[in-house]
Amino acid sequence: MSGSPVLTLGETMGLITGGRIGSLAHVSEAHVGIGGAETNVAVGLSRLGVPVTWLGRVGDDSLGRRIVREVRGEGVDVRAHVDPDEPTGLMLKELTGQGTARVYYYRSGSAGSRLAPADVPAGLVERAGLVHLTGITPLLSDSARETCRSVVRRARDAGVRVSVDVNYRSTLAPAAVAAEVLGELVGEADLVFGSPEELAHVVPAGAVDGDGTDVGALVRALDPEAAREIVVKRGADGASAYRDGTLVDAPGHRVDVVDTVGAGDAFVAGYLSGDSHGWSVEKKLARANACGAVMCTMPGDWEAAPTPAELEAFLGAGGDPVRR
Repeated sequence: MSGSPVLTLGETMGLITGGRIGSLAHVSEAHVGIGGAETNVAVGLSRLGVPVTWLGRVGDDSLGRRIVREVRGEGVDVRAHVDPDEPTGLMLKELTGQGTARVYYYRSGSAGSRLAPADVPAGLVERAGLVHLTGITPLLSDSARETCRSVVRRARDAGVRVSVDVNYRSTLAPAAVAAEVLGELVGEADLVFGSPEELAHVVPAGAVDGDGTDVGALVRALDPEAAREIVVKRGADGASAYRDGTLVDAPGHRVDVVDTVGAGDAFVAGYLSGDSHGWSVEKKLARANACGAVMCTMPGDWEAAPTPAELEAFLGAGGDPVRR
């Protein structure tokens, strides 16, 4: 798909982050930004030189305008529908410790949750090299779910590959509901991302014995015919990719963690960027692990997404985030 754009769609929200560690009940200062899994991936891809389009809905408000400006400013082709009736969604991030946080979402009935199949114009899916979706969007609303289904059908009809990051959010749906909805989405994907815990949510019931975290058992249950590429994210412990019946493991990086939010999206962007160039699984995993590690060294959902030069510096220093 080299040269062809990646298309992703979903909700991006305003992001309010406490200015220091502590409960938002007591913190007196905060920072305003934006965040959303799909735009995090889009920015990561853009910085790595991959053309990418993000489609979504925002409210006719200041946060919506900020989202459009910031994402477009990162070189992403933004297709944002401005909803005159509902506000841009909001998330609050409470810093609970060094490298840890608690996130609260205010997105029920938001503009982004009203995404509909008609929002995706003719030709946009069909011209893409790959469509990337997450498990967040289909759990936002019935219309958002149908939009994901419609986009996947259109991609299939046009011979466009589909990538899905499970990205399960327990606040959006209980595990049983998510298993059905996300299992359907994953079943149509050519490329699947998830942590062992997330993948365990979408395997057929009873298909995996034990605690459901055995990587080999998980991928065999998800893809018994080895027809797809399944990537298992394990953070600092590295990652694995399963393709053509072969499981490839790659080590992670140990860094001083400032903020882990967005690291999984940076990982996906790194992997998809290598995929766009037809790289080997080993090379894609190496880039993805490095992208995820670099993201953890700075605050923000997407601000630390690395460029190729920054990745080269990071890896040239042996994975040491400090330049000396």
